[in-house]
Amino acid sequence: MSMSAALESRRSYAGPALFSYGFRPFFLAAASWAAFNILLWVPQYLGLLALPTEFSALDWHIHEMLYGYVAATVAGFLLTAIPNWTGRLPVNGWPLAGLVLLWLAGRAAILLSTNIGGIVAALVDVSFLLALAAVAAREIVAGKNWRNLRVMVILAVLILGNIVFHAEVLLKGPADYGIRIAISAVVLLISLIGGRVVPSFTNNWLARNNPGRLPAAFSRFDMATIVSSAFSLVLWIAAPTHLVTGALVLMVGCMQSTRLIRWAGDRTLAEPLVLVLHVGYAFVPAGFFLLGLSVWSTLVPATAGIHAWTAGAIGLMTLAVMTRASLGHTGQPLRAGRATQIIYAAVLAAAITRVVAAFSGSITLVEFSGVAWIAAFGCFLFVYGPMLAGQKPNWERRA
Repeated sequence: MSMSAALESRRSYAGPALFSYGFRPFFLAAASWAAFNILLWVPQYLGLLALPTEFSALDWHIHEMLYGYVAATVAGFLLTAIPNWTGRLPVNGWPLAGLVLLWLAGRAAILLSTNIGGIVAALVDVSFLLALAAVAAREIVAGKNWRNLRVMVILAVLILGNIVFHAEVLLKGPADYGIRIAISAVVLLISLIGGRVVPSFTNNWLARNNPGRLPAAFSRFDMATIVSSAFSLVLWIAAPTHLVTGALVLMVGCMQSTRLIRWAGDRTLAEPLVLVLHVGYAFVPAGFFLLGLSVWSTLVPATAGIHAWTAGAIGLMTLAVMTRASLGHTGQPLRAGRATQIIYAAVLAAAITRVVAAFSGSITLVEFSGVAWIAAFGCFLFVYGPMLAGQKPNWERRA
């Protein structure tokens, strides 16, 4: 299908704006679930609440942030990016609504798994990522966009991690490998996609607004960093406390830091919409450093590195992409207003205080981090919810 035919078909879409493009329902669902998860997790952490789930409180929290929140943001990103990669029509209307309902069914199944059984909950939950992978693979292959099949490999690892997670819960109680597989897959996805969008968006903004030093082009060093990151993460999954793992993870932290420095983030201070991408990515090497140090020193808890990745890199990078895509695809100026800056500041505060809390063990800091996280995503829903749910698609606005 030609680009003009695709555009005309998009213009002919007459359904609800909410289901006109993948980013709309999935970004709304992701933000709602991110806030709701922490709203339930903090009282569980304090021993004030018990949920009707087969999972332990900690495993439920981790699983639902990774396979609930992150899975929804990945779905929103892929279903929006793939049409741009392939020139094919976006998945919209009833097929998109069906994917959203499948995601919602997974959240309900896990939450009520004590009542419906762990196996049934696992089947319902895993089916969403399988369906998403099938749709994404079909579109990429049909569009002959072979370059982006590498994203499918990481999505496959995420699915494997979910299966392992459920198997561990069903067979032995606490999850272990499933958690590390999921975190590793998402960190690698950030390294891969972030390594494309951060320097690209930075280059575009600098070329227009601050001529001079530009981000370094993708090179063998970037590929070596991604490959080394993948290898170190495999070691971390298999042997998280081994000294060799610690040494390699520290080395990758240095490589990821060098990669970030090469992207000229220091020249983007005037535009928070670009700067936040660099700040979010900075938590990737921070996580590698903290995890590596935790192997060699009892003074550094491994949870500090894990929260640098989850609250920091995942929290900031996903919100950065969600705000930018929401603005761009609804015809808004690509500029971070005051409310968007507050969203970024709140999630950054949540990430920093959660990492610090891992060192101090302060319950007050955990509570503050939870409140800041809820505030960030609540503010996203308040500011971006109306344009995602009701505003006409960008191609209709420009028709």
